[in-house]
Amino acid sequence: MLWRECEDEWPKINQTAAAKRSANASLVSVESSSRRSITLRSEEDIKIAIEDAGFEAEVIPEPSISRTKPHGTLVGQFTIGGMTCAACVNSVEGILRDLPGVKRAVVALATSLGEVEYDPTVISKDDIVNAIEDAGFEGALVQSSEQDKIILGVAGISNELDAHTLDSILCNLKGVRQFRFERVSKELEVLFDPEVIGTRSLVDAIESGSIGKFKLHVKNPYTRMTSKDIEELTKMFWLFTASLLLSIPVFLMRVLCPQIPLLYSLLLRQCGPFQMGDWLKWALVTVVQFGIGKRFYIAAGRALRNGSTNMDVLVALGTSASYFYSVGALLYGAVTGFWSPTYFETSALLITFVLLGKYLETLAKGKTSDAIKKLVELTPATALLLVQDKGGKNIGEKEIDALLIQPGDNLKVLPGTKVPVDGVVMWGSSYINESMVTGESTPVSKEVNSSVIGGTMNLHGSLHIQATKVGSDTVLSQIISLVETAQMSKAPIQKFADFVASIFVPTVVALSVLTLLVWYIGGVMGAYPEEWLPKNGNFFVFSLMFSISVVVIACPCALGLATPTAVMVATGVGANNGVLIKGGDALERAQMIKYVVFDKTGTLTQGKATVAAAKVFTGMKLGEFLTLVASAEASSEHPLAKAIVEYARHFHFFDKPSTTKDAQNNIEESKSSAWLLDVLDFSALPGKGVQCFIDGKQVLVGNRKLMTENGVAIPKSAEDFVVELEESAKTGILVACDSALIGVLGVADQLKREAAVVVEGLMKMGVKPVMVTGDNWRTAQAVAKEVGIQDIRAEVMPAEKADVIRSFQSDGSVVAMVGDGINDSPALAAADVGMAIGAGTDIAVEAADYVLTRNNLEDVITAIDLSRKTFTRIRLNYVFAMAYNLIAVPIAAGVFFPWVKVELPPWAAGACMALSSVSVVCSSLLLRRYRKPRLTTVLEITVE
Repeated sequence: MLWRECEDEWPKINQTAAAKRSANASLVSVESSSRRSITLRSEEDIKIAIEDAGFEAEVIPEPSISRTKPHGTLVGQFTIGGMTCAACVNSVEGILRDLPGVKRAVVALATSLGEVEYDPTVISKDDIVNAIEDAGFEGALVQSSEQDKIILGVAGISNELDAHTLDSILCNLKGVRQFRFERVSKELEVLFDPEVIGTRSLVDAIESGSIGKFKLHVKNPYTRMTSKDIEELTKMFWLFTASLLLSIPVFLMRVLCPQIPLLYSLLLRQCGPFQMGDWLKWALVTVVQFGIGKRFYIAAGRALRNGSTNMDVLVALGTSASYFYSVGALLYGAVTGFWSPTYFETSALLITFVLLGKYLETLAKGKTSDAIKKLVELTPATALLLVQDKGGKNIGEKEIDALLIQPGDNLKVLPGTKVPVDGVVMWGSSYINESMVTGESTPVSKEVNSSVIGGTMNLHGSLHIQATKVGSDTVLSQIISLVETAQMSKAPIQKFADFVASIFVPTVVALSVLTLLVWYIGGVMGAYPEEWLPKNGNFFVFSLMFSISVVVIACPCALGLATPTAVMVATGVGANNGVLIKGGDALERAQMIKYVVFDKTGTLTQGKATVAAAKVFTGMKLGEFLTLVASAEASSEHPLAKAIVEYARHFHFFDKPSTTKDAQNNIEESKSSAWLLDVLDFSALPGKGVQCFIDGKQVLVGNRKLMTENGVAIPKSAEDFVVELEESAKTGILVACDSALIGVLGVADQLKREAAVVVEGLMKMGVKPVMVTGDNWRTAQAVAKEVGIQDIRAEVMPAEKADVIRSFQSDGSVVAMVGDGINDSPALAAADVGMAIGAGTDIAVEAADYVLTRNNLEDVITAIDLSRKTFTRIRLNYVFAMAYNLIAVPIAAGVFFPWVKVELPPWAAGACMALSSVSVVCSSLLLRRYRKPRLTTVLEITVE
């Protein structure tokens, strides 16, 4: 069914009327209670008529009447069926990239998916699907980045009247732009205006409009993909089973029946020009060749039509040669009486073994995407919506589809159930297991105003939460998106397979023809004895069998699957271990890392600064000093500033004896900022500190550089105190008022417990750790000494960290930067491999190649170790794929036949070809057994 446009929301311009419209005519849109839009010819007449009726009118120019396509680019994900090797991938990518309006196109063989970024004002998703299908492949949209589209499964439509009812409901719904209903799949795709109608309101309106007859549910794109995978797997299984059942009798007639005289005599009985056995073989094999095996002809045809060659071309050539030779031999025997041997079983068994390989390959490839399936399953299918009256009071509960949750919804989360979306606790308290997202096994306490993450498990009490992020904005969705992006991307090493794929099939065909000619000419010229020939055979038949074996034993699929399957498994394994990899190129670079540059604050340290010491060097009281400093720092977002404000607040309200009543009052007062002084002209100076004016006096809070630039002298006693702090790994914060130093604060940030052992582990791996920080040299050296880092860069401004990265890259070394993903963004972007550590709920760190979701340095070890093991596996896959073809082709060509007197039958060659690609996929699946190095054993890691 085509897209249906609602006439009241999407007016169409009659072409005849448009042709007759005068040059100065424009479109006038009038909204009334019936929401009808009209098109008139004279703009002045219309305007006067409306104003005479007491309304205000405005002429809308008509540069464009299309409202179906949003501004900007969209990213669509499409299933692409029928791809068999890297040559198919290259062909589809080339077709998609050449389409007008397509900005980027990436196709993945392992998942049979294509991701296309396109301009919807130039090309539509239907045009992209049509282009895929015109190329001979199967195409369908899975999901799109459009925020105003929903795909619903509809139950309850059984006849034309029901379909008309659905059509009528949608056309009368305000905010519905377009819709399309597929009768076969029972899927309803609706484009709507999210500012007018929400997804849940849309579903409720359809269900209520049908008086409860229609039942709708949101189609999860991942569930749809899984169902397609199952459908493909089932299809391959039945094709293989049917081919096997038809091929077994053919094989038995060749091998077993000659040993059973009674049965063999029946097969030898003459029936017309041929024997009964010949008729049976021909009938059975014809069904296999052109019924079950037609998929190979179709795939080979579309490949040749697109100017490429793939595995299907080889299968079609090999089976066709065997089948048509056998038919020709029978016809030749009927005419001349000379009966050459036939090889019908070769064609049937070859197709059977190829289909077996395809089935096993599909089964194995399905397991490579288990990581995404497990992530998707974390989100519950339904949620309990708290129904509220106009006053905001809860008056009931309603179970809804979790995909219909909207921002601002109040939801109830029962003990033992999963949190449906990201949100904030509005009522109740409980403990939540967040290990599936953060990796922390200890349950986290949740009170009112605590944030919760969708997909995590509520362990104890009931909670009422308010949804803050839904759909693609949730943490879990962002993780899934990152894993998907990585699995769709290509590692640079894949270029090798792409190049080989482009020349593989033509080379194999040429070798096959060469084999035929060499054996045939050699036989005619007497280069080998006639005793080598099969019974009733000739030199041509003898040569043809070698030639067919060469065609069918070569396997381009193994090369094409070597990299993408390993990358898919690795990205899934990484996600399960809290390491999100943004692409195959990042995964490949990580194995070659020579330097790892660590930020100090929040990376090597816990990022939870606390004031460890405070000293005043004037007659000012400590409380007044802390209030002054806190007032200056209150407007800063720096972690040190927050630590100072918290310390001053605690000193001001809680470090003095008080009654119970006073203590309660202090708690209430501390939550406000009334105790802070008024600040004017505040400015933060990156890498130095802050400056502002309080009570008309200039206040400076920062490091020595800030004091020096403003002409503030540092007394010897203060300098000695600062040096003492720095030598004990604390940061000294100097405070000046009206150009006079008045005090010093010592801020400490504890090292992470695993920092030292991780640094030593990196050195054992042959990676050199480096620390870069904006802190002073003494503090930096004290911290570096504790963790065991010898190479230090201190007093580096945030913008200068990228220069430090480039200095290490100058000799071609691969450099990784580990930072918090916020103020280290320039350095993360400059590094060959950027690792944002401790991203927590801020998953989408754009500058980083790796997102380490936990605040744990062990994940740096895991990231590098996983990369090395993955590419060890990829190289092993390539070695196997290349070695298989280099060894198998000469054997099939009969190079060793003169010595061993054993030839490889074409059907056996087909079995070898089928199992070779399965072996590569299974090799990649071994990565699922990866176990990250533990902290206690990390020192035993050696360079691979």
